[in-house]
Amino acid sequence: QVPFQPAGPRQVAHVLALLRGRAGKTVDLGSGDGRLVVEAHRQGLQPAVGYELNPWLLELSKYRAWKAGCHGKVSFLKEDLWKVNLSDCHNVIVFLAPSVKPPLATKLLAELPDEARVVAGRFPFPSWTATSTLGQGLDQVWAYDMKEVRQAAQSSTKGSPV
Repeated sequence: QVPFQPAGPRQVAHVLALLRGRAGKTVDLGSGDGRLVVEAHRQGLQPAVGYELNPWLLELSKYRAWKAGCHGKVSFLKEDLWKVNLSDCHNVIVFLAPSVKPPLATKLLAELPDEARVVAGRFPFPSWTATSTLGQGLDQVWAYDMKEVRQAAQSSTKGSPV
């Protein structure tokens, strides 16, 4: 369980700036009230999907989408992010606690295509080097391109004794 804390306007703007010009399926893992999914859709990132377990936040997400005129154009699904297959995702948004990042990094490395980009808010992935970053303090977000993350992981294991 990760406590819900909504992304602020600057965080949303930074996430979308790091995803600007990208194509393919966009997902928000632990999508909360849906603000990032709705804004991603508005910015042309389609399809845009949010995964959230909290039923109250799912309803709030659906209301937010309806209010923004995105009803039926975005999806909010009550699914466990650990059980979702992410192999068709090209843009992944993650605003989750630091304790979740190491096991999530393993899942993302195993499932995402090389062309995928992961954007993390609030807390970076501890073992990955960001491709780019925007903002400072609480508004900072980090982008990771999976091809570069995999190359860095492979080169670090080549130098390690087995």
